Amino acid sequence: MSRVGKRVINIPSDVTVTIDGSAVTVKGPKGELSHTFNREMTFNMEDSSLEVIRPSDSQRHRTQHGTTRAIINNMVVGVSEGFSKELELVGVGYRAQMQGNKLQLNVGLSHPVEFETSEDLTISVEGNTNVKIEGASKEDVGGLASKIRNVRPPEPYKGKGIRYKDELVRSKVGKTGK
Repeated sequence: MSRVGKRVINIPSDVTVTIDGSAVTVKGPKGELSHTFNREMTFNMEDSSLEVIRPSDSQRHRTQHGTTRAIINNMVVGVSEGFSKELELVGVGYRAQMQGNKLQLNVGLSHPVEFETSEDLTISVEGNTNVKIEGASKEDVGGLASKIRNVRPPEPYKGKGIRYKDELVRSKVGKTGK
């Protein structure tokens, strides 16, 4: 019994949802997102709410039910409010800067690392050490933030590296001398 799947998705007035068979398209002020779901799932659209209905109580349908509802809800939230992730660069000489539509990171490697920005996502740098990624798709925002973080993940001894804002990095005790 999926508790997530049973919840009704409330659609704001400035968002339009189009259902074409198993494909769902959501348009709003922040952009347009579309996704194709399992053909067995059905959608019930009323006024300003959307409900996902599963065909049976089998394990496969229950898992798809909750996942489908969560993805559609993230699409609605993304095109109406948007998603964002913030990263911090911690370390001496670590800095980020925008050059045109590219993010350039200097994080102690022998070369600067560059990331292209897509038209769906916006990257902004504040104070050389804070990077903010914004966009309508939660998957794209989180994926790009993860790729940037994997360039230099925080290490547990000094805490240097790229971390999510407010991420707690557990530090280890170093060697003890005799």
